Amino acid sequence: MIRLTAALALTVLTTGALAQVGPSTTGRPCSADRALVSARGAVVLSTGQYTYGRFVRDARYCQVDQYPQPAFVPSDDTAQCFVGYRCADGPDDDL
Repeated sequence: MIRLTAALALTVLTTGALAQVGPSTTGRPCSADRALVSARGAVVLSTGQYTYGRFVRDARYCQVDQYPQPAFVPSDDTAQCFVGYRCADGPDDDL
């Protein structure tokens, strides 16, 4: 019983860690935000006090039924910093 409780507690703690939001884009230079997305491929960034988003390097990090759309976020040194892409639902009609 103790092992089951310990395993359940460990699972809950691990799951919570996966849902954490990454660094705030507003406190970092544009180049640092862009480099983070490029290095990790996909990352969740805070874009404001109560807002966040998932940003990807390219279409490989989107689901099959999604396509990449250019994503711009506020950063420390520019109002609209291109960091990569967001995955949008549906077909990409521009292709």
